Amino acid sequence: MSFTAVLAQLPQADFVRPAIDWHAVAPELVLLAAGALLTLIDLIGLERSRRYSASLTGLAFLLPLIPIATLAIDGIGEEPRSMFGGAYVVDAYSLVLKAMFLVIGYVVVLLSTQYIEEGDYWESEYYQMLAASVLGMVVMASARDLITIFVALELLSIPAYLLATWRKRDLRSNEAGIKYYLMGVFASAVMLYGMSLVFGVVGSTKLVDIGAELGGAIGEEPAVTLGLIFVIVGFAFKVSAFPFHMWAPDTYEGAPTPVTAFLAVASKAAGFVALMNLIVVGFLDREEVYQPVVFILASASMFAGNFMALRQTNVIRLMAYSGVAQAGFMLAPLVVVGEPGLADDAVGAIVTYMVIYAAMNLGAFGVILTVARKTRSGELSSFGGLFSYAPALAVLMTLFLASLAGIPPLGGWYAKFGIFRSLIEADTGWGYALAVIAAVNTVVAAAYYFKLASRMWFDDVPDGDTTRIPLPAPLVAALALCIIGTLVWGVVPETVTHFTEVSLIAAGP
Repeated sequence: MSFTAVLAQLPQADFVRPAIDWHAVAPELVLLAAGALLTLIDLIGLERSRRYSASLTGLAFLLPLIPIATLAIDGIGEEPRSMFGGAYVVDAYSLVLKAMFLVIGYVVVLLSTQYIEEGDYWESEYYQMLAASVLGMVVMASARDLITIFVALELLSIPAYLLATWRKRDLRSNEAGIKYYLMGVFASAVMLYGMSLVFGVVGSTKLVDIGAELGGAIGEEPAVTLGLIFVIVGFAFKVSAFPFHMWAPDTYEGAPTPVTAFLAVASKAAGFVALMNLIVVGFLDREEVYQPVVFILASASMFAGNFMALRQTNVIRLMAYSGVAQAGFMLAPLVVVGEPGLADDAVGAIVTYMVIYAAMNLGAFGVILTVARKTRSGELSSFGGLFSYAPALAVLMTLFLASLAGIPPLGGWYAKFGIFRSLIEADTGWGYALAVIAAVNTVVAAAYYFKLASRMWFDDVPDGDTTRIPLPAPLVAALALCIIGTLVWGVVPETVTHFTEVSLIAAGP
């Protein structure tokens, strides 16, 4: 019997294509089309067009902001758009995050332009990988399904593994990529195993269904508890929380500096987005499981990150351990997110922190990249006397460091204020304990931030070379965007909270 005859005897089912809201997925489609165009230009060998890869990629990140704006104007905050039975949701929360990822991608392109042109790199492929990773982040913002979350996570992670080892003739870059890849694969396996346990008990991959089921007796199954812990541990790696941070210092140091900035800001933020979606929509009723786990991760990350940063002599490693401590700050509101009426405040505090953190951290890495172009070193000593020959860069770096330390009236103070407010308003022992831990660590962090700042202002230039540092236009634009955000969001915080005080709505089918 032929294969066609066998198929004819099988029962036929009517296939109904899922309804797709094309306007709602327009940002993803625009970014996908732009990424495909970049690949096509590279494939057909238009050498002249390849020179404009950076400009085209920057445009690819800006164009999706148009449908995001039209969706916001269309009142999507009041009426979220749900597709695929609630597996993909576009609401005000996701729009803010998508806009943040796209702007971060654009700033990273500005930071990369001169760096990639001057090095022995594959330019076109670099920007294609960057666009693919940002696409994964944009999808992550709307993912409300375990499968969608995992696919988005791998879409953003696999290009990041390649970007980390982009300096192919540099052994440290090769080591960075290998460590990041091996640890990332291990974390993904742990996380996927946890997801499979949850699915096996609940019988659904949609976060809405999981949240409904975990509120009953099924949520007390030991397999569910183990699954939730495994999922949280998997994402703890993605956000470089202690003790799952081991990859971060070596990867940050070995990767190209623009890639380090991208991993420290965008990749970390994407991990937090996924973790928020999972806890707030799917796991909220299992507070007795995730609360102690997240409390330990948050407090340990703050203490370990800050105290290890105090001992660093390399500025990139210092920023890596600073990122571990900052991850602890961003994890803190998730400890109290399950308290009645506090979910929106906790989510808003984290989103606000991520947006402000992106501006000040990208700005700091922009200055580090600029100074390293002259000194060819990442040591703290290479910043000695920076004010004497590059006063603008010294002032900018001081402002970014002060903002990271939480000094008013810079944006960092309001980011930390939102974290403290969400913890204290919870009026629980968990919240008060974390608020005290966060306050202590804020003081500790100020020590190493200002140690670096003092070198720029009061130390002598190590080699006596006070020649000016050239500032290419893309770097100037990137630093300008970052310092404007850092200053404005600290002085007039309403300009950011107007967009970031959002509700993580679990839209149903």
